[in-house]
Amino acid sequence: MGNWRRVLWLGILAAVMAVAIAGYVVNRSNQQQASTAPVLGSAFSLIDSDGAAITEAAFFGRPTVLFFGFTQCPEICPVSLFEISTLMDELGPEKRDLQAFFISVDPERDSPAVMGEYIAPFGENIRGITGPLSAIETLAQSWGVYIKKVPIDDGDYTVDHTASVFLVDRHGQFRGTIAYRENHQIALDKLRLLASL
Repeated sequence: MGNWRRVLWLGILAAVMAVAIAGYVVNRSNQQQASTAPVLGSAFSLIDSDGAAITEAAFFGRPTVLFFGFTQCPEICPVSLFEISTLMDELGPEKRDLQAFFISVDPERDSPAVMGEYIAPFGENIRGITGPLSAIETLAQSWGVYIKKVPIDDGDYTVDHTASVFLVDRHGQFRGTIAYRENHQIALDKLRLLASL
């Protein structure tokens, strides 16, 4: 009878250890996967195109499209915003709660009112974000966005900037980009996938 109990206890101990080891391996694997995902973005406190305060919390809870640009941009920004708006419209009900933000890289000229007027033709799904230049620069840098103020002949300036559209899931996780003038169907498929996450 004593040997039987010893075998039973050894069997139970072996089973408990196997479960503990399996749990450790799965947990470790999940931690490694999470730590290899790209981390982009930073905390911020800025102003949206309605004049309301906005923080990084706006990028959580809904799939999000981010585009950095400026209202006096001659081509890339209006084309990109038009494409974002068109793609979102094409998704129809599939877009669910997909949202888009146009973040100014020229806040000296892009007040909330200017941003609001500029984005209005692109539809209600796109909101503008602006604020102090230093805060915008910090936010852009945290996303790996290039910004450079460039003087032009008439004494004015333009702003060179990254033209990619950033895709962020509802958990604030970076999911990829849409390149400037990317193939329409590929871009649509990327947004469809983002909206489903």
